[in-house]
Amino acid sequence: MINYDLKKIRTIIFDIDGVLSCETIPLGADGVPCRTVNIKDGYAIQLAMKLGLRIAIITGCKIEAVGLRYEGLGVEDIYLGAAVKIQTYEEYVSKYGYLDDEVMYMGDDIPDLEIMHRVGCPVCPNDACPEIKSTSIYVSGYYGGRGCGRDVIEQTLKAQGKWLQKENAFGW
Repeated sequence: MINYDLKKIRTIIFDIDGVLSCETIPLGADGVPCRTVNIKDGYAIQLAMKLGLRIAIITGCKIEAVGLRYEGLGVEDIYLGAAVKIQTYEEYVSKYGYLDDEVMYMGDDIPDLEIMHRVGCPVCPNDACPEIKSTSIYVSGYYGGRGCGRDVIEQTLKAQGKWLQKENAFGW
């Protein structure tokens, strides 16, 4: 269980590589990395968006297919190629007027550390690096790309009384 007042969370921001995709990325014959996706993470993301919980992506990944995947789930705020993630984070929270304690961020490696020191609810997958784990208030029982996104979204929606409370929970 996440030890935080999840009723305060208005947005969840995810990294991609090592969080919403596995940390091992196969290379295509053309040298382009291929990302994995978890169907249960995808279901939870689209449901959260329908229920008014804003989801955002901040990633160093530049692969267009990644953006298309999350656009297809209804995510509007997708920041690909974020070289210094804290700058993108500051733009995002300013855009919507979020306070740091209203934000959950899930990261797994050093480029996520600055954001995780800022947000009220820093969380990570089970296979995150030691520095991220020690910064997180919750370490999911799931690895990156293996359901950790679903885990934190489901806990948040349940705490907010929104999980499976509307008929649109039963479809895509």
